[in-house]
Amino acid sequence: MTGPVVDMRGISVEFPGVKALQEVDFRLLPGEVHALMGENGAGKSTLIKALTGVHPLAAGEITLGGEGVSFSGPAQAQDAGISTVYQEVALCANLTVAENILLGREPRRFGAIDGRAMRARARELLARIGLDIDPKSVLASHPIAVRQLVAIARAVAVDARVLVLDEPTSSLDADEVAELFRIVRVLRDEGVAVLFVSHFLEQVYEISDRMTVLRNGRVVGEWKTAELSRIDLVTAMLGRELGVLEEIEHRADKGRSGGALLVAEGLGRKGAIEPFDLEVHAGEVVGLAGLLGSGRTELARLLFGADKADSGTIVFGGKPLRLSGPSGGPRGAIAAGIAFSSEDRKGEGVVADLSIRDNLILAVQAARGWARPVPRKQADELVAKYLAMLDIRPANPDALVGTLSGGNQQKVLLARWLVTEPKLLILDEPTRGIDVGAKAQIQKLVAELSAEGMAVLFISAELEEVVRVSDRVVVLRDRRKVAELSGVDLGVDEVVELIAATPDNRVAS
Repeated sequence: MTGPVVDMRGISVEFPGVKALQEVDFRLLPGEVHALMGENGAGKSTLIKALTGVHPLAAGEITLGGEGVSFSGPAQAQDAGISTVYQEVALCANLTVAENILLGREPRRFGAIDGRAMRARARELLARIGLDIDPKSVLASHPIAVRQLVAIARAVAVDARVLVLDEPTSSLDADEVAELFRIVRVLRDEGVAVLFVSHFLEQVYEISDRMTVLRNGRVVGEWKTAELSRIDLVTAMLGRELGVLEEIEHRADKGRSGGALLVAEGLGRKGAIEPFDLEVHAGEVVGLAGLLGSGRTELARLLFGADKADSGTIVFGGKPLRLSGPSGGPRGAIAAGIAFSSEDRKGEGVVADLSIRDNLILAVQAARGWARPVPRKQADELVAKYLAMLDIRPANPDALVGTLSGGNQQKVLLARWLVTEPKLLILDEPTRGIDVGAKAQIQKLVAELSAEGMAVLFISAELEEVVRVSDRVVVLRDRRKVAELSGVDLGVDEVVELIAATPDNRVAS
């Protein structure tokens, strides 16, 4: 077959109030690895789910092997030869390797499952991808990397023409990634079309033959990987050209005259972020810049104790900060004066079914303990103060937070932490998904808080925003801290070039 094995034309997918995909064209050729690239919210997962029948199409058509298809769900797509392996391995850890590979398709003899034939067939499929493990072994006895490969063996058991790998390397180390890529190349050489989704640029350039970039639900372009530089790829994903990026004034290291408020040394977590050093000074805004998956959130969660570090130390306010134990973790961080506003506003932030008042005093109440409720008068005074300070609308303490706009929900979340009067405020994507007016208000608030002496760690996927609000920017790439920029060296062009640099820190041309 010389034409596309998958051809998607004019694909549009809509949710209430949201156009997730708009007239997207996408094709997959047999015997190639095709990378699907884009930042969070670009539409990558939606496109995969449109292909596999999870999301119905508002417009467009899909052909598989030249024939029009319309799947009712992933099972029907799999029967047609499209198999998907997700980041979280969806297998049964308590079953054997053979049982997982052939679950639902077990060979039978006289109406019963033929265990010997099942193990023999599983052994053949494992040999096809060069994986030497015992089909009788329980899946739980194997590391996550092997489980990922077993999921691929299951996927090819149905003679897949298309294999979709959605962030398959996020939990793998370098040797495990190399083994996965070896198997991907074997399948590619057999004629399987592989759709590869990853945020790791080096991996994309190592394994893919072509790539398509999505941004805001639209196709930016399709290129042969060898013909697209890393800088051009990052520019396509972020949506700005280097030569016309807006010049933004930033403030010079005004917060670094005194000693450091926070000093992290060798802090790291395997599979999340490589060990790093970081200092943050009172009155300073430190920005974290990098593509999605670069380790921005993982760094912030380690500082707050939301994730347990494997290595390193933190000194905060001149005192060691416990990283675990009853008085460590988030509880210890809050007690020391660190606040963390999560990027997952709905899942880890506001409580939609509670009022503005209840949401706003949640953190201070937790610090006091539930046996010592915040007096109603004090609560009302705090709520009134921050409703006015952040211009939260409606200015009704009894309004349910779930009825507020995204921007006002974000302000309530910020207010909750400001009530605790933190020394360090960690903001992870505080302006994502909110309107321009609310975004400007939050940026102004960050500047005012730092001017009053509060330290702020600011994370955003929008580089212009990071540069605009920050005194210093820490650049992350592939879960590593690769540079710090400040003063005259701090600009959007410089940050983009560092994000797009090759591993030896030379900028790719």
